[in-house]
Amino acid sequence: MRNTGPVSEILRQTADLAAYLGGSAIIDTDTPAVRAAHAEIVAEATSIEDAARLVFLFVRDRIRHSLDASDRVAALTAGSVLVHGTGLCYAKSHLATALMRLSGIPTGLCYQRLRDDDRLVLHGLIAVHLNGAWHRLDVRGNKPGLHAEFSLDRERLAYAIDSALGEADLPDLLVDPAPTVVECLRSTADILRAHLPSTLA
Repeated sequence: MRNTGPVSEILRQTADLAAYLGGSAIIDTDTPAVRAAHAEIVAEATSIEDAARLVFLFVRDRIRHSLDASDRVAALTAGSVLVHGTGLCYAKSHLATALMRLSGIPTGLCYQRLRDDDRLVLHGLIAVHLNGAWHRLDVRGNKPGLHAEFSLDRERLAYAIDSALGEADLPDLLVDPAPTVVECLRSTADILRAHLPSTLA
C-alpha cells in the first residue's frame, strides 16, 4: 500500500491500520528467531508504549549500522538482520517493523531523501501508530553528529532536512519496503555505498 500526500497528512491517517500489522517475506514476523527475540525484548514492558520504546532501543543500540561497523553483508529480512547483528538503515527498519508489529503496533516504512556527497540517497525510517497518531522514528543508530531518540511528542530523528540541498521527507507510508531498497539489498552480497537507491521505485 502506498499513501501519498504531505508528510503531515500521511502521519495523521488512521484508516486501514490492519495492513500495517502483517508480515511478509521481508518483514518476516513468523521467523522463530524474530519471535523469540521479540518475546525477550518486550518481556518487561509495562504498556504498549513501553514495548515500542524497548523495541526501538534494541534495534537502534544492539544492531549496528553496517557502515559504522564496516560490515559489508547486505542483510535484507528482519531475520537476517537479527542473525548478522548489523544492517543498513533500511534493514534495521525492517527488523524494527517486524518487532513492532509483533507487539500489536501498526508500523509503516517511510523514507527521507538525503544528500550524500554529490548525490541523493534514501534513508529508511519507520512510523508507528500509537495514541491515535503516526510517529516517525529513526533506528539507524547514534554516533557522533547523529542522534535519534524514541519520542511520541516531537520528532527526534537523526537527520534534519535541508531542502536547499534537494533533501526531502518523502510522503509515502509503505506496508513493505520500497522496491528499489529491496533490489539494492538483493543485488549484491556486499554493501556498496555508491549503489544506495535515491528513489522508491
